[in-house]
Formats: sequence, structure tokens, C-alpha cells
Amino acid sequence: MNNSGVDLYSVNDVTVILRLVLAVLLGGIIGFERGRSGRPAGLRTHILVCLGSALAMMTNQYIFETYGVSDPARIAAQVVSGIGFLGAGTILVTGRHQVKGLTTAAGLWATACMGLAIGIGFYKAAVVACILISFATMVLQRFDNYMLSKSKIIDIYLEYSSTSSFSSILEAMKKMNIQIEALEVVKPAYGANTSMAAIMTIKLKQKKMKMDVISNICSIEGVEFAEEI
Repeated sequence: MNNSGVDLYSVNDVTVILRLVLAVLLGGIIGFERGRSGRPAGLRTHILVCLGSALAMMTNQYIFETYGVSDPARIAAQVVSGIGFLGAGTILVTGRHQVKGLTTAAGLWATACMGLAIGIGFYKAAVVACILISFATMVLQRFDNYMLSKSKIIDIYLEYSSTSSFSSILEAMKKMNIQIEALEVVKPAYGANTSMAAIMTIKLKQKKMKMDVISNICSIEGVEFAEEI
């Protein structure tokens, strides 16, 4: 109970409005960044996830306070496990075996947990979580991209002519000081007249610009297309 006489930790008219509005605001903060980045789950999705989680948690608390027969953690557990189906819908595996949407799925799960914290009146944790989730999705993304740009390990999708000897392409890459760590032959994703494609993980023995490496690979006889994935 605070000094104004309103109990912000039980379910009443004030806390119902406060928690739902807070869920919209904090969920919207997370969803705004995802929507601005062009992700499939953006502003509205994150708001609805956070709002629904808060409402579920408040309903659970209301049943417990009113009837004394509910487990306060039961609905929360169902929300945390059930949000997986929504997160799975944001994860895509492209034709080049590239996985996308993991950050958005994780963000939805974290947003649902944030909504549960709001719904039970754990306000401080919800606000701090919102700040940290925003930090992870915006600031750390730049750091992550920086680390990837400095990495000597890169994944390459490559299409080559069926008339060319793939062994000669690999030999040419070795002469460029490119070490092949893993190799998988896949179905071509782009070239309509190309019948051969491969995904390879390569390790550079020297520090080079990735664009220069890809450009050199494209210059190899028989290679029709190459890009980092």
C-alpha cells in the first residue's frame, strides 16, 4: 500500500488501467525497433503479446484473490510455453539454409515475460527489462555486426556452372589463402540456368575485406554467383 492509499500490487480499478497502459507502452517500445528494422513481428505484435500476457497474469491474480483456488504461477507458465508458436512463425529458413528471425522470436518471448511481470505488479523489473531488451536489440546489434565484420569465418553461398569442375574452383580458392571449413551442395536459389550450388564456411588466413574476398571468388572461372549469408 502506498501513501496515497491505492494498493498498486492487488487487482483493482487503478492497477488494471495502470498495468494495461504500461504493457502497451513498454511493449510498444520493443516493437517499434523491430518494426523499424522491417521485421515481420513489429509494433502491433509486440504490444498485443505484452498486453495479452499482462491480462493473463492479472486474471490469474484476480481469481486467486477473489476465490483463493488458483495457482498464481499456472497461467504464467502456460503463457511462457505457449508464446513459442508465435515466435516460431517469425523464424524462417531460406533456400540457402540461412536462419532468420531468431532475434525477433527471442524478443517476443522476452516481451511476453515482461508482460507477465507487469500483470503481477512487478513494475520495477518490467521497466528495467524493457530498457535491457531495447539495449540488446538496438545497441548490441551494432556491436554484433561489428564483430561479424571482423571475423575471419564467413559463410558463402555459391552458384557455379555444371560444366565446370568444382575441384578446380576449390583449388583456386586455396590459392587465394581461403581455407574451407565446411561444404554442402544445395539446390540453386537464384540462377534459372544454373544446376549446381554450394554453401561453404570459409576461414581467411589473412585479414581481408569480405567484399574483396567475395569479388575474388566471383572472378574464378565457372563461378556464376557468390554472396555472404
